[in-house]
Amino acid sequence: MNDEAALRDKLRKIEALFAGAATAGEKAAAGAAADRIRARLKKAEAREPSVEIRFSVPDPWSRQMFIALCRRYGLRPYRYPRMRRQSVMVRAPETFLNTVLWPEFQEINAALSDYLAQVTDTVIREAVYKDAGDADEMPEPAKVGR
Repeated sequence: MNDEAALRDKLRKIEALFAGAATAGEKAAAGAAADRIRARLKKAEAREPSVEIRFSVPDPWSRQMFIALCRRYGLRPYRYPRMRRQSVMVRAPETFLNTVLWPEFQEINAALSDYLAQVTDTVIREAVYKDAGDADEMPEPAKVGR
């Protein structure tokens, strides 16, 4: 399995986890996971009022993933005029945001970040220079005149 296929598989498993899949068959049915999460959102909306929460997601790839995840579950991410691009507003029941959406995003974002780091490292090593490590740390020069 290549790296991209492994990432897609991991994302499906994360979604199944947050969908509350109980059996192995449910865990395998990743397509139904989004439907189960939308159903959880509907139940939460019936139990409690929606609140508006501002999420700060500075990394553009992470923000794109967060917005797509919101839309997948029927939420409408937005921002007000003059808000920074890293700010994303979402209106939904607070328990859904705190127990499903944000934790699932954090898991997905970690998997995406790992994948992007691996791809970046591979490209640098193969196309730029074989040593893709961090810069060397040098001792500070001695202070003059003190």
